Amino acid sequence: MANLRSPRRFLHVLCAFQFLWLFQTKVLCSQYRVGDLDSWGIPTAANPLVYAKWSKYHSFKIGDSLLFLYPPSQDSVIQVTEESYNSCNLKDPILYMNNGNSLFNITKPGEYFFTSGEPGHCQKKQKLYVYVAGGNGSALAPSDGPSALPDTAAASPSYPIDFGTIPHPPSSSPSLGGLFPFFLTAVIGSATWAIINGFM
Repeated sequence: MANLRSPRRFLHVLCAFQFLWLFQTKVLCSQYRVGDLDSWGIPTAANPLVYAKWSKYHSFKIGDSLLFLYPPSQDSVIQVTEESYNSCNLKDPILYMNNGNSLFNITKPGEYFFTSGEPGHCQKKQKLYVYVAGGNGSALAPSDGPSALPDTAAASPSYPIDFGTIPHPPSSSPSLGGLFPFFLTAVIGSATWAIINGFM
């Protein structure tokens, strides 16, 4: 067994522990491109509810961000109240973004309402409702919210396939890919421990 009373050995064990802890740390925030393959714009006739569907199939949490991509000369994004969202009132927005690469950071739980700042676009369903749960933040939008959609047997997002197929959301069952970081950490930890105990 290692003699941890030696300052040098204690420092090595402490460094190894910190390395292992940092190695397992995950980034807990995500950046979501609004609409996925569809950029922020007026929905097509083939997919008029693209933003309502998109929001329904994502779980948002505090620390996540929404990325709106659009041509800045043709569109913008505004954050509005629920009343303005429902009536498509573009006056007095909470936030106005118009650079074509607009990033909105989610900083607290609640409901967020967005629409295009261009006249007529909101009426054509270019608007987004996002629900962020408190606590762990892993909840879908409530069924009575503005983005509620009728449930269908095969309800899945239908985006144009311009860049290949759309990946399916990860399943809840563990996979080897999910266990790999733990396996690698165990191997590195064992090797570090062997080096500290055997060679120092």
